[in-house]
Amino acid sequence: MSEAKIRLLVVDDHTLFRRGLIALLSQDERFEIAGEAGDVSEALRLLPSVRPGLVLLDNHLPGVRGVDAIPSFKEGDPELRVMMLTVSEDEDDLAKALQAGADGYLLKTSESDQLCEAIVKVTEGQSMVSPQMMGKLVAALRGQSATPKASPEPAPQAIDKLSPREREILALIAKGQSNKQIARALDIAETTVKIHVQHIFKKLELNSRVQAAVFATGLGLV
Repeated sequence: MSEAKIRLLVVDDHTLFRRGLIALLSQDERFEIAGEAGDVSEALRLLPSVRPGLVLLDNHLPGVRGVDAIPSFKEGDPELRVMMLTVSEDEDDLAKALQAGADGYLLKTSESDQLCEAIVKVTEGQSMVSPQMMGKLVAALRGQSATPKASPEPAPQAIDKLSPREREILALIAKGQSNKQIARALDIAETTVKIHVQHIFKKLELNSRVQAAVFATGLGLV
């Protein structure tokens, strides 16, 4: 028995981009396009009838901005995942989106396979942020941390579970580097990096690169 497809609602006011994105996602057997909308009000009207599992949401929409609409999407269905797909690299937009309950924040410059994998991971309950935005997320978190108590202090013994190589990779994750960039920087295979990242997440009981970046920043690894 095959797994149920992930039902997607695509919300973007640029018709050509929206249709192109739908055509791209339709090629992936894991997804089903539940609906499309050009603005927030149209998307909210569609929501009860199309019942998506995930909303791909642009930020710069006519009328209500995407980040301001996230609570409205979540209100009717707390299990609904919302992932921003936007051109905005502004750290304030990123911070507002995550604070409003966004489950992911990807740039429109992301590769198609990166987007598809992010959709799957977000649906599985992980938080995804474009590698290019990771450094800005860390900077925003630092700016919000008026005192060391602003966020939970990671247990010192947790970092001791990591090997020297894993600590090195954790620091690079916190700087916003992708697996491919880390592999290039350390002169190792990308598959090796992926294995190390899996070990890091398991040992530290984390499930996303965002959490890893916050953890590393809290320990002063960056």
